Amino acid sequence: MDISYKWLKRYIEFSESPKELAAAFTSTGLECDQIEEVESVRGGLRGLKIGKVLTCEPHPDSDHMHVTTVDVGGDAPLQIVCGAPNVAAGQTVVVATIGTVLYDGDKEFTIKKGKLRGVESLGMICAEDEIGLGNDHNGIMVLPDEVCPGTEAAEYFNVESDFRLEVELTPNRVDAASHYGCARDLKALQWRRILEGNSESVELPEISLPDVSSFSVDRNDGAVSIEVADREGCPRYSGITIRGVKVGESPEWLRNLLVAAGQRPINSIVDITNFILLGIGQPLHCFDLAKVAGGKIVVRTCDEGTRFTTLDEVERTLSDKDLMICDAEKPMCIAGVFGGLDSGVTEATTDVFIESAYFNPTRIRRTARRHGLSTDASFRYERGTDPNICAYAARLAAVLIREIAGGEICGDVVDVYPEKVNPVEMDFSISYCCGLIGKQIPKSLIVGILRALEFGVESTSDDDVVRLSVPTYRVDVTRPCDVVEEVLRIYGYNNVEFGTEMHANLSKRTPVDEAYTLQQVVSNDLSGQGFREILNNSLTAVRYYEGNADFPIDNAVKVMNPLSQDLGVMRQTLLLGGLESIAHNVNRKATDLRFYEFGNVYSFDASKEKTDEKPLAQYSEHAELALWITGNLNEASWNRKAEPATVFDLKAIVFNILAKAGVEMSALKFTQGSDATFSVKLDIAHRSGKPLGVLGILSRNTLKLADIDHEVCYAALDWGYLCKLSAKYTTLFSPIEKTLPVRRDLALLIDASTSFADVEQCARKAGGKLLRDVRLFDVYEGKNLPEGKKSYAVAFTIQDPEATLKDKQIDGVMDKIIKALQNTLGASLR
Repeated sequence: MDISYKWLKRYIEFSESPKELAAAFTSTGLECDQIEEVESVRGGLRGLKIGKVLTCEPHPDSDHMHVTTVDVGGDAPLQIVCGAPNVAAGQTVVVATIGTVLYDGDKEFTIKKGKLRGVESLGMICAEDEIGLGNDHNGIMVLPDEVCPGTEAAEYFNVESDFRLEVELTPNRVDAASHYGCARDLKALQWRRILEGNSESVELPEISLPDVSSFSVDRNDGAVSIEVADREGCPRYSGITIRGVKVGESPEWLRNLLVAAGQRPINSIVDITNFILLGIGQPLHCFDLAKVAGGKIVVRTCDEGTRFTTLDEVERTLSDKDLMICDAEKPMCIAGVFGGLDSGVTEATTDVFIESAYFNPTRIRRTARRHGLSTDASFRYERGTDPNICAYAARLAAVLIREIAGGEICGDVVDVYPEKVNPVEMDFSISYCCGLIGKQIPKSLIVGILRALEFGVESTSDDDVVRLSVPTYRVDVTRPCDVVEEVLRIYGYNNVEFGTEMHANLSKRTPVDEAYTLQQVVSNDLSGQGFREILNNSLTAVRYYEGNADFPIDNAVKVMNPLSQDLGVMRQTLLLGGLESIAHNVNRKATDLRFYEFGNVYSFDASKEKTDEKPLAQYSEHAELALWITGNLNEASWNRKAEPATVFDLKAIVFNILAKAGVEMSALKFTQGSDATFSVKLDIAHRSGKPLGVLGILSRNTLKLADIDHEVCYAALDWGYLCKLSAKYTTLFSPIEKTLPVRRDLALLIDASTSFADVEQCARKAGGKLLRDVRLFDVYEGKNLPEGKKSYAVAFTIQDPEATLKDKQIDGVMDKIIKALQNTLGASLR
């Protein structure tokens, strides 16, 4: 939002310089870090003077140039070589003296002392286009003779200088999206300074809206009728008809203000609507009545698929939810967003209808996003404008149009406002305010700040509580804590001092601390293995979950007012964001990738019953750790081939994470399978049955969601549950064993459907404490084996840390393992 320094002074008196004003705005939460001087003529005509041509002689070495002497009010006339065909002695002209900077489009050049074909020239006699005062380059500017030589050109042409302050608005501060809104904050600051000084005799400054007392009806006929068919989308619609206007250029004061605020003047009618928009924050729209069929304005929706061409000459397809401003036959404007191509005001317009309305912010926001449009009007409407200023803004527009463009006002403002929007009222505790701020502030100062911000304040029977009435333009203030924020930003964040003492409750490490420590350990370990941490948006595309069996759209947490369908739901899994990151890198020729991400996932379960105690019982959120690997694990070099990454590499990494967390393999259950997401997967669960995670190779259909055509391995762990399991385990240190381990190998013939996880689990259960490790070192499937069978070569490590094992003990352990494998898995020895 660009603020004009001079424009702001039309609403409030202040003495601050532009720099001081920017600092004041920043202190109230309206960050302002850019100040730009704006002039009605670029460069401000600095260095240009009015001169009198004393002599004009032909150039001795040119057939079109002249050598002149020009009096510019100095000690001696200047000799200037001029190539203009109309230069002559006795003329009063504009002279650019040495050192003057002139502009040619985006380029600038400095007038220097020089020679033109051997004759010295000490300046330049200017045409109007060379100094930014017009487009004519047929000759130099010739001014009236009565102008005194030496007069500054800026003074003669009345060049206006202003300052433009760029104010950064936070999403909730649409009330400050105007000069009047910023003036309100400045007024509150002035009140605070006066009240802090206890200067009760000093008159408190006020701000004032432009006067509309001159509004009057010129004729009672000719007004346009209004019908609001969609009152949910348009709670208030005001309009006024003006006939017999003459559209032309706006007066200089209006053009200068608009330019200073970063707007391009268009014509008198459009400039007036922009003046009111930027001045008091109310968007207006003007219609050419010659293009309004039936003399009637209808606010309604159109049929789904209706074609409509907007001002930018783009034909758009309307939704049946888009609010439209129509005449008796056709749509003319997308309400609150963008005008139509065939209904706007042109130089030929003589009769106009001015719209001043309050539209449903949600409807406007959805329409603007649906069509990919963002305008000054939609910016304000979708955040919430003041419903109680519509009629005033229409009258102000009518007064200005009649003053600048002429015409007759046809009847009073037609105002369709069936249900008035009343201010939010609440009880506000002074002690609550001071407690939340952390400082005792006098009640008189708090009340003064609120009144300066145009809050209604009434006393109650409780001296600590006041009754507040929140202005209708403050759509973001609905709770007492919002009011505290208003008090604090005007009181000044810097005025809340840090105390000389600090009080703290020192306690033992919490589960949050332990989870953070474990996350750092795992992060460092993964990064050391060549993984890169990624961070994706929690909002994701709706299309990912439509028809997804594992993550159905019905279980998604939907965003009420999404910016787009690509950000329409909260993610149910980290998987899809990681695939987007992989696709982004693969498309840029980076194919060997290892990613990990810590993040929250969200879900909705309609089967759960919400209660007053648990209103969000249907919603859940938990943390996950996700890992992706694809491409080569190691690149090819002169002494080795490239090594593709496999799901077993990922499995080893996941098991290492579990080990880091202190989770023993014996406490887990593993189930192999497949589903819509994975072509092959391994489910990991605690022995209690609660799922802990999953790893596997992603299916083709899953990869197609991100247009990936090569293998990706993925793992996800329930990070919150893993942290809870980790907290139950204590890291124990023991001395190095005095005995040596013993290894025994078995060649097992087992069913092809049996996994090594089944073998390991069965062996550990049978082997007891003496079985220290189980490893698979060879797999064979092929000829010389019965159909449906495969061979596993498994190494078993047996060790007693206290005593050397005897052969009988070793054989006893191995016999138990063999019998368990035979009875449980149907295995046999080869």
